[in-house]
Parts: sequence; C-alpha cells; structure tokens
Amino acid sequence: MTPSFRLLSTRRFLPLFVTQFLGAFNDNLFRTAMIMLVIYRIYNDPAQEAAFSAVAGGLFIVPFFLFSALSGQLADCHDKARIIRIVKTAEIGIMAVGASGLLLHNIPLMLLALLSMGAHSTFFGPIKYAILPQHLEEDQVLPGTGLVEAGTYIGILAGTLVGGILAAEHAAIGVLLVAMAGWLTGRQVPPAPPMTQDAGVDFHIIRSSIRLVSDTMHVRRLFLAILAISFFWAQGTMLAAQFPPLVKNVLGANQDVATLFLAIFSVGVAIGSIAVNRILGGAVSARCSPPSALVMGAFICHLWWTVHSWPAPGEILHDLPGFLAQSGSYWVIIDLLGVAIAGGMFVVPLYAFLTTTVAKTETARTVAANNIVNSGAMVVATLVLAGMVHLGVSVAETLLIVAIASLGAAWLSWLLHKACD
Repeated sequence: MTPSFRLLSTRRFLPLFVTQFLGAFNDNLFRTAMIMLVIYRIYNDPAQEAAFSAVAGGLFIVPFFLFSALSGQLADCHDKARIIRIVKTAEIGIMAVGASGLLLHNIPLMLLALLSMGAHSTFFGPIKYAILPQHLEEDQVLPGTGLVEAGTYIGILAGTLVGGILAAEHAAIGVLLVAMAGWLTGRQVPPAPPMTQDAGVDFHIIRSSIRLVSDTMHVRRLFLAILAISFFWAQGTMLAAQFPPLVKNVLGANQDVATLFLAIFSVGVAIGSIAVNRILGGAVSARCSPPSALVMGAFICHLWWTVHSWPAPGEILHDLPGFLAQSGSYWVIIDLLGVAIAGGMFVVPLYAFLTTTVAKTETARTVAANNIVNSGAMVVATLVLAGMVHLGVSVAETLLIVAIASLGAAWLSWLLHKACD
C-alpha cells in the first residue's frame, strides 16, 4: 500500500490536490470577504443582513441543482483534465467580476460572482473524485480521496480565516492571484481521456437531472451510499449554521471563539479523512462508517449535555482566553474535535466507494447524482433548522436532532457494509 502522503510527490495526484485546495481556499476567501464587507461596511440593519445571508447561501447552492447532471455527463464524455483547465480559466474571469464588486462595494456584482463560483464548483466537483480511479492504483484511491477531502477542509478553513482578516481591497487582489495560481496548477493535471466512445450529452438540465438521480438511486449500493453521505452533509449544515448562535447566545463568547470552532472542525475532518486510510489499510470498505457515525452522535450528545448546563451568558462576551477559563470549555473543544474526526472517518470511505464500485465510464455521473441529492439534503436541513428555531427550539436542543440523525447515517452505512463488504 502506498502511504497517503507519498501521493503528494507524484504528478498523477499533486496538481489535482493543489488545484482543489486553491479552489476551496478561493471560494471561502471571496465569500468571507464579501460577507464581512456587506455586514460591517455596507448594511447596518439586521433584517437586511439576514436577507443577504439567505440570498447568498441560496445562490451558491442553486447551480448544484441545475448543472450537476450536465457536469457529470461532460466529465464522463470528455477529457477530465481539459475540463479542469476550462473551469480554472473561467475562475479568473469570475474572480475579476468578484474583485470589482469588492472594490466598488457593488452587491449585485459580488452576488453574480458568487453564483458563478457555485457553477464553477458544480463542474469541478465530479471531476475531483472521478479522476482518482483513472490516475491512481486501486489501493491508492482511498488515501487519495482522504487527502482530497482533508485538503478541501483545510482550504475552507484557511480561506475563511484570511477572508476575515484582509480588507476588501486586499481580498480583491488575493482572489485574482489565487485564481491565477489555480489556473497554473490545473494545467499540470495529467490527461484523463474519456473511458467511453459515447459522447452524447443531454443538455436539458431538468430532464437529465431527474434521469441521472433516478438511474443512480435505483442501484441499491449507490442508493445507500448517497443517502448516508447526504445524512452527513445535512448534519454538517445544521452544525455549521448553529456555530455562531451557539457561541454568542449560549456560551457567551465572541467571534474569536466561533473562528476557533471552525478551525477545530476543519482540522478534525482532515485528521479523520487521513486516519481512516490507516485503519482500512487502503481497502475501500464501509465497515468503519457505522461505528464512526455512532461515535459522532455520542460526541454531539455530550456536547449537548455540556452546553445545556452552561451558565447564562453575561452582557459582555468572553474573548478566547475568557472562554477557555470557563469550566467545561475544554470538553466543548474535545467534543467538536471528536465529531469532526468521526465525520471524516465516516464520509471518506463512502466517497471512495462511489468512485470504485461503478464503471470508470460512469464515475463522474455517479458523483454528480450524489451532489444533487446532497444539495437537496442540505436545503432540507436548513429548512428544518429554521422551522425548529421558529417554533422556539433552543440552540442546545437542536444538537439532539443532529445526534439522532447519526443513527440514520449509521444504519444506512451498516446496510451498505453488509451488502457490499
């Protein structure tokens, strides 16, 4: 078995890894810089800020619904490396629009760039996983998938931190430079020609989306894997949405602590993504996913227990040292890290499963179908969370809902393990 990090020294993998990392970094650098600019320098009204956040979140997800089927078909019928080059070239133009929006404080331009980056991620998403079985040996796909997932979360963390620090003018320069760097690394990805001569593509996005999801979900093993992954993303969406109110309104801490939580979560997923390869010895198997889901739920339950008994916050929010001085603060950190590590160990084998148990001619389509269902799960999770908050369910109590969802994820992944391992 090739150790995970040895893949980073190969041209078969390193350019793809760096290109994906830079894409995740740039997405979050731009989004965070845009949000900071709008919230702190343009708007000064809570209702406007809430509406902007809702619109921004929806715009980024919409392309996944509309174009995932098309992106999967194109990736399976054309050279994946060539599509990467086209997508990364488009990113430079998109970020030119986004940078203009940041410099001019022009909200429509920024939202247009955000929508376009959602489309960029939609077309790149299936490729980053589907290309691995084509470039790597069978026992390298799991470690490669783990590294891609780890790099994605570290890119998200780094982009969010840098976007929160830089002024809008500096962020505008930054997103353009990162886009250019991604274009350069994308050109180094080795060719990945189509594995089929069938070049037919259905450009009717609604019909092709319905057909793609229907055809994929009729295969039991793929149905179970995609639903299990969707449970993970639904849980992650609810947790991420609850971080700011949990930190501010329950733990009585400021945004430095919220940033710490994000950092812990991102690093934990990265650790779990790499560690699961060691446990499975490079084999693509779902056997670690059921216990990982249960462990994730156990940590969430303990987090609920900790914050449920947390003293009522005072008028002044604690800074990071003040938070760490609170009794139970380290348990909160341990719980978050445990949830994230278990989450990485849960989801990475399932992604590797998606790309190795179907024909290489169908890998991108399979990942695209997964992206459509995942996006739907995230939207449903957001609506459920909004509904619970509207009904008066506390932030702490919503953690129990997330913990209960871990049982569903564990059950689905156990069915997959029994059926396929």
